[in-house]
Amino acid sequence: MADVPGYVRACLQTGKLAMLAILVSGGIVLQILACALYNNWWPMLTVIMYVVLPMPLIFLAGSDTSSLFSESQSGWADVTKFLTGASAVGGIAIPIILKHAGVIGWGAMAMELSSFFTFVLAIVCFIGTSEDDGYSIL
Repeated sequence: MADVPGYVRACLQTGKLAMLAILVSGGIVLQILACALYNNWWPMLTVIMYVVLPMPLIFLAGSDTSSLFSESQSGWADVTKFLTGASAVGGIAIPIILKHAGVIGWGAMAMELSSFFTFVLAIVCFIGTSEDDGYSIL
């Protein structure tokens, strides 16, 4: 992409950021609709997992992000991976547990899970964008 003019490169980067914003906004809308359409706000418990999810990465990973994608000898990196994975599983488990307990219906659970996977897609797209165009994760 070195021979592409600067204005075209800026337009492509703006389009990628706009797509990320649309994905995150869509996830938030699905989260709110899962609660508002069924007049039951229990599915908002998954927001706690969305807030807790980046905390291990912020507090324990430090600036060594390369160790998060490879095997490491550091105990702190292993704790970070475990806590992040547990929070991610909690984002899927909470709607399923609420449905199993009869607190929410099938529609709310489906919207909650689609919201989760929309957020995951946005994160994967951000990581792909950050590797290609010089965006940094930290």
